[in-house]
Amino acid sequence: MNPNLDGPSYSSSIISSSSSDGDNENEEWLTNDLAAINEEHEAISRLMTNNNLLIAHYLDQQQSESVRRGSTVGHVVINRDRENANTRLFNDYFADNSRYNESMFRRRFQMSRNLFLRIVQAVEGHDKYFNQKRDGVGKLGLSAFQKITAVFRMLAYGVAADATDEYIKIGESTAIESLKRFCRAIVEVFADQYLRSPNANDIARLLHIGKQHGFPGMLGSLDCMHWKWKNCPTGWAGQYTGSNNDINVLEASHLFANLAQGIAPPANYVLQRQEYNTGYYLADGWVEAPNPEVEMVVDDNTRFQEFLGRHRQIKNKEAHIALRNALIDHLWDEYTNSEN
Repeated sequence: MNPNLDGPSYSSSIISSSSSDGDNENEEWLTNDLAAINEEHEAISRLMTNNNLLIAHYLDQQQSESVRRGSTVGHVVINRDRENANTRLFNDYFADNSRYNESMFRRRFQMSRNLFLRIVQAVEGHDKYFNQKRDGVGKLGLSAFQKITAVFRMLAYGVAADATDEYIKIGESTAIESLKRFCRAIVEVFADQYLRSPNANDIARLLHIGKQHGFPGMLGSLDCMHWKWKNCPTGWAGQYTGSNNDINVLEASHLFANLAQGIAPPANYVLQRQEYNTGYYLADGWVEAPNPEVEMVVDDNTRFQEFLGRHRQIKNKEAHIALRNALIDHLWDEYTNSEN
């Protein structure tokens, strides 16, 4: 055998064999790799399908259940349908052709609709808490109308916080938070103009209004009995129970402080040919209040004696009775047997 001839023949068979084995291995590797990829895709597809089913089930459960357990253990979240409640409230009182007219609005809100809208606009612009927002799933929250209406129901009628839920659809804690923020906003927005002692122009305007209503010298009317102390927030309960009743609350107020100190603007008027220089407030069924304790001012005896004199004048029972009788006579003369 010629080794030169056999050599190439032998070498060629080896190469052919090696090439065939390599192709088989490559095909097997590719087949296994494609199978693994397919299995991975199928696993991902199953996971996505399961996730979609879980999400669909959760959303369906959230829509169908009216009451469900919230994120806080023991806390029940109520589906109050606040959007429809807000629409109903708006149509009842604030729409152009509202269900209840202006007189019914004034009776239930203790003010005109225009004044209420002005207050809502001012408070909403001052505190973003009253701005209507959307929650995480896009649902509208409580509107400023709902929150402030709940506040006025509590202030005007002295109702409990959770009693506003039935119509306005607002929770107790939210109603209380709205009340606190509303009162704070009112003080911060309107204090400089409205929550201050009256000046001379204010006194003149109040005297004119009182005279137009048949009560010369009247600066306003007071009705502490309208608010039931038992419905006050818990933090105030200790201040307005027991001996600290309506009369004592009035005694502790600053309503007559400037008058007692001699710095109040004058209120001059004539009633039944008698001149007066002190205005008065109409009140409903007050009894005589006890004399308050006054602390002696050291080294200022003259000023203290003047203060006592003015205070005795305010508390003078005979002067009070004389003024009351003069008012009765005035009203009798003014309105009896007349077109008024």
